[in-house]
Amino acid sequence: MDTIYQIIKKQESKFLSGNPIKLGKYATYNHLETISTIQSYINSQYTTGKFDSKGREKPFMNIVVPSINVWYKATDIDEKDIKFRPSKASQRIKAFIATILLRNWMRGRTKQGRVSENFGLFLDQWGYTLSAYGSAVAKFVEKDKKLIPSIISWDRIICDPVDFDAAPKIEKIYYTPDELVNSNYDPEAVQRVLQLHQKKDTRTTLDNQPIDLSDEYIGVYELHGMLPLSYLTDRESDSDIYQQQMHVVFIKKGYRNKDNVEITLYRGKEEKDPYMISHLIKQEGRVMGIGAVEYLLDTQWMVNHSIKNAKDQLDLASKTITQTSDANFVGRNLTSDVDTGDIMITDDNRPLIPVNNQAVAVPYLLNFAQEWINNGKDITGAYEAITGANLPSGTPYRLGAIQNIEAHNLFEVMKKSKSLYLERMLRSYVLPYFKKLLKTTDEIVVALEGNELQDFDKMALPAQLAQELKVALMTKELPTIDELMTSIQEKNSLMREDRALVLGENQTWADYFGDLDMDAIEIDIAGENRNKAEAFSIINGILQLIIQNPNALNDNNVRNLLNWIMDEAGYISPLQFAPAQPAQPAQNIQTNVGGGTNALKGMAGLNMPSPTIPGVEVLPK
Repeated sequence: MDTIYQIIKKQESKFLSGNPIKLGKYATYNHLETISTIQSYINSQYTTGKFDSKGREKPFMNIVVPSINVWYKATDIDEKDIKFRPSKASQRIKAFIATILLRNWMRGRTKQGRVSENFGLFLDQWGYTLSAYGSAVAKFVEKDKKLIPSIISWDRIICDPVDFDAAPKIEKIYYTPDELVNSNYDPEAVQRVLQLHQKKDTRTTLDNQPIDLSDEYIGVYELHGMLPLSYLTDRESDSDIYQQQMHVVFIKKGYRNKDNVEITLYRGKEEKDPYMISHLIKQEGRVMGIGAVEYLLDTQWMVNHSIKNAKDQLDLASKTITQTSDANFVGRNLTSDVDTGDIMITDDNRPLIPVNNQAVAVPYLLNFAQEWINNGKDITGAYEAITGANLPSGTPYRLGAIQNIEAHNLFEVMKKSKSLYLERMLRSYVLPYFKKLLKTTDEIVVALEGNELQDFDKMALPAQLAQELKVALMTKELPTIDELMTSIQEKNSLMREDRALVLGENQTWADYFGDLDMDAIEIDIAGENRNKAEAFSIINGILQLIIQNPNALNDNNVRNLLNWIMDEAGYISPLQFAPAQPAQPAQNIQTNVGGGTNALKGMAGLNMPSPTIPGVEVLPK
């Protein structure tokens, strides 16, 4: 059985060999070469160098980056697009609050207003990588009680080129000496690595190309995979038992790759594989999908070829060239040896004749390049109609509309794929971590947006009325319901978009969400889990009903029915259709007061302190 070091070196050797894999009788796929070419084109650089064989600079007309941007914007998913939808209407309020809390965490908002984790930045990087490469590798690591999501560059991870989960994943990571000392690795092993580190050691790519000249970094290999337990216990009897595990090793190459120094910095079990791959459109037989850049590899090459030829012709046309058989002009130059007004005298029948070096082929080359660009738009769906650019002169409006619809259909498929992978990320990594954060009794401030403000205030109305009545009873001044409502509205307006949530006594947020099954709850991302056409049809029918008979909403039966329909449609909160009924909360308040409860609670099961009560913290907008 191979050692951990041998596993790493074998997989690295296969990765660097560049041998293509067969996708079919004629098709092949070279994983490393594809990654290197994509990186080159994104950075507007040739794989063959900046200059041609004659030392002339080659221009790079980048057409892949605009296509990446189109894909990126058309398939974008923001943290605000993630919503929880409960399977039961009775859990609607808790799902609403859970959505707000999760969104606040994703945006990095804490009680002190400092940024902790910003999942939105991760989503942006994830979306761009998917657009460029067609696939992305995400990594989720818990460190210092924080969940740290990141996107791993394709040139830093060694994996099976056919199946991502077929072999252990190996990542090359660089640390500064200080970072290595402050890590959780074996201190003795760390000191051995520091002693072996030499100033001439610099950061390199996986194929040993120098990244820069910095010598302050130490490279280690981090391996994750399902391996025999014997790698952790060193017992041969455990070789048939498999366990997900992590190994961090340092390998110092010896002279001519002999006598390598191999040091294990860390080894241990782990709950799950921290890596997860996602695709816009999965491709069979290869680990990486096809992104906007790879679809345009030939197009980019032909456009650059045409532009380079056009540049060479224009360079030639900009020169003044003459020819003559008169030997008296040998070694002379018209631009430097001749001044204005000079008379050129030639031998008989040996005149100076201008050479016809006009760039007559440039229009044809530019038209040829444009044909390739148009073909690239057909492949990637990056038409002017979707980019916002002006359509070519004479383009019928209907054609532009059809192109827009067809391109959006492609991107809707990609966005749906992203939504499904994002749901897997949430269920596998984010929600388990999020549950740990709920084991607290701290007050939480939620930031509301749009209609959420109206919905939340209606949910909290009974608790707010109870709180106002409690304050009034302490001052022995019993106000009317209208006065209570006015007071609540004034205080809510002062709080803007923020609301403070405080739990009852001896209760944690985990207790509050205890009956909310995160595994059974539906995660709706950008509305992908809903039939929009059907929902709009339902909403339109309700709108027609309200227009025809506005007073129907005052009937409790009709309002309950509308609430149920809107709850099933899932796009508009039923609370927005339910008019405030102060009489009902007032009855609840009287019941609570008569029962002698010392913590009056509302529909959400929460105490909703008014903004003037001491100890209530409200985050600024």
